Amino acid sequence: MPGPFIHNIDPVFGEVGGFYLWWYGLSYTLGSLGLFLWVLLHRESLKMSRKEVYDLSISVAAGVLIGGRLVEVIFYEWSYYGSHLLHIPALWLGGMSTHGILLGALSGTFLFCRKYRRSFLETADVIVIAGAFIMGVGRLGNFIDGQIVGRVTDVWWGVKFPDLEGFRHPVVLYDGLKNLLLIPFLLCIRSMEPPRGSILAHAILWYGFLRIFVDFFREYRTDLFGFPPGQEFNLFMTFLGLSMLWWFYRKREVSREKSLRDALVSHRAADRSCLWARRAIFLLILVLPMIIPSDWTKDVPEGYSRRHPEISYSAIYPRIGSPDQ
Repeated sequence: MPGPFIHNIDPVFGEVGGFYLWWYGLSYTLGSLGLFLWVLLHRESLKMSRKEVYDLSISVAAGVLIGGRLVEVIFYEWSYYGSHLLHIPALWLGGMSTHGILLGALSGTFLFCRKYRRSFLETADVIVIAGAFIMGVGRLGNFIDGQIVGRVTDVWWGVKFPDLEGFRHPVVLYDGLKNLLLIPFLLCIRSMEPPRGSILAHAILWYGFLRIFVDFFREYRTDLFGFPPGQEFNLFMTFLGLSMLWWFYRKREVSREKSLRDALVSHRAADRSCLWARRAIFLLILVLPMIIPSDWTKDVPEGYSRRHPEISYSAIYPRIGSPDQ
């Protein structure tokens, strides 16, 4: 019989300027902060100035928000956004794709490396470990919001979610635990000094492969090309990760290619003069995600209006009106 686990966590922890602050959105803030501290910790080994640490953190965090939003909109919610194009950049409407988050993070890393002429694979091998942390805390945020649920179950750890019948698999906790366990695994791989790019390949492979099984416990609202949404991405990531590992180990270098960065050029005064702007931008990126609720746009008012009668359309959709308009 299911255990006495009743989900009654308030997904809203505050309000600022008419916007509700969500625990799910806070997980992005914590994830981006963790990324910044991780890169700062490895700044010397990466031969990065503080300016570059901020630029990399901003680029990845912005990529996470943009990529997560666009993939969700295009692949999962286009039936709504196709006729509400002006609502696409409205993060407070909710809806972020985890596969889009991964794609956005890698795109942000690539753009940073292009700008500073750095090795993408070398940088990504460091970033991807912090990325596992971001994905892990993000899933905890999903659970607190109570929007993404699993199938009906009678296991003892089943959870009763608001507005849903029966006890459900806490599928986002399964996925979150999987993401967090990737951290010690990737650190172990890193300690073996594998070929450059292989840590990234391992992260892609095991994230996608293990999620195939996690998603079997998830209750999806719709199908995409005959498969549950996301499984195509999981399969693609699995084969991509395997292909990358085969390639990197086949091309393993006898000695590491000399970096384009032989030494960290000291421009301390120049860095300090422009750090204030980067700090301001990074602070904005840390604060902005807090207004993002979890899951599908059209379900935000439907689900939360019953749990929080004080939350109105005008509060959730400031200035652009109801999603039904």
